[in-house]
Amino acid sequence: MTKNRIDVHTHLVPPFWASELNTHGGDPSGWGSPAWSPESVLQFMDDEGIAVSMLSLTAPGVEGWQGSERIDIVRRVNDYGADLTNKNPERFGYLATLPLPDVDAALAEIERSYKELQVDGVILHTNYEGFYLGDERFEPVWEEIDRRSAIILIHPTTPPMPTLPGLPGPLSDYPADTTRCALDLVLKGHLRRFASTKIILSHGGGFLPYAATRFAELSESLSKDRSAEQLSADMRKFYFDTALVAPSGLPSLLAFVSPDHIIFGTDYPYASEKVSKTFTSNLDYASELSEKEVEAIGSVGAQIFPRLKSSVAMAQKA
Repeated sequence: MTKNRIDVHTHLVPPFWASELNTHGGDPSGWGSPAWSPESVLQFMDDEGIAVSMLSLTAPGVEGWQGSERIDIVRRVNDYGADLTNKNPERFGYLATLPLPDVDAALAEIERSYKELQVDGVILHTNYEGFYLGDERFEPVWEEIDRRSAIILIHPTTPPMPTLPGLPGPLSDYPADTTRCALDLVLKGHLRRFASTKIILSHGGGFLPYAATRFAELSESLSKDRSAEQLSADMRKFYFDTALVAPSGLPSLLAFVSPDHIIFGTDYPYASEKVSKTFTSNLDYASELSEKEVEAIGSVGAQIFPRLKSSVAMAQKA
């Protein structure tokens, strides 16, 4: 097992957020908040050979809070995540939450998060109140994060449509919402217009790698300036994390994108310790990958988060 993985998809569960979530609409996905502590994350990391975990708040984020309450809870969550990172910078990184769809408040929080908290990037959800990230109302946010050459994790959330009765959203709807969001960003030119950003898609990009040829060929007729080959090239500019992917999703992912755009992730603790470890083991022993390739996937995070290179070096010596 490699000892120097960078996990770009690990969630924190601030106790005050989990408690207040119950009185702010709960979790509409039906999944619920797992037990969590910084100590349990560190133990999981040690078990799995993870040098650094990039912490972020998962869906539903802060959608149940409104107005000034939303801005306040975002600041509290970001202060909490940044404090964990500042106390243990060799093991943790942090991706800031934004109070979207309030664009002005989001811009202010980007400024605060980078200037005062020195965050490593931002987490964005696939849609906010039914508006996907490619919507023109979010252009100022994209302009600002592009100016900062931000690293972005796009995480799915409940789609603006009825979910399957009796099934929690993460089971069936989250991969679909990631796919919808990613394709929308490609068709609206975000991968070109905001090329200074690095965008990580959760869970292997949903269904995007599997259906990429279909999307590119059919979308060619909608594009005035891009061929199917160019649209496919734009899709390949995303990074794709490995959370909940191996083994069934690996053939499509490996056939579609170069290995340097496949990045390790677990989705712990929303993917339970047992589930997370199963998928990591599936990746470690996948027939499609050599041991060297598995190790390379684990270290891609250190290439896009330069701050983490020293942590990886320390893990390698341990």
